[in-house]
Amino acid sequence: QVRLVESGGGSVQAGGSLRLSCTASAYSDYSPLTAYSLGWFRQAPGKEREAVAIVDHGGKTTYPDSVKGRFTISRDNAKKTLALQMNNLKPEDTAIYYCAAAFGSADLQSTNFDYWGQGTQVTVSS
Repeated sequence: QVRLVESGGGSVQAGGSLRLSCTASAYSDYSPLTAYSLGWFRQAPGKEREAVAIVDHGGKTTYPDSVKGRFTISRDNAKKTLALQMNNLKPEDTAIYYCAAAFGSADLQSTNFDYWGQGTQVTVSS
């Protein structure tokens, strides 16, 4: 069991930056946080949820083309945190952003993200 709580959303003009944070808790000694892949997803109104950044349990990061070069995911296993640095934001980045955890390996197409935060709103105005 993993609990995730996001923070850092808000409103920004196009071209601006935001940093999202996610704090993880409630994992066990038998399943430490290092055993989980972590990711950031987003869902815009009327659209399906999509992965925007994944860092697997080994530290490998992957991004879709839509955010590559603008978003950077990072994890700090000692502090039990996950971050998403978003630069050069565009209006199409407007969405609710969620952090999620998957036990073991995961990538952008994985469906084993079983633990989710409550989401944080990001709004980018033109």
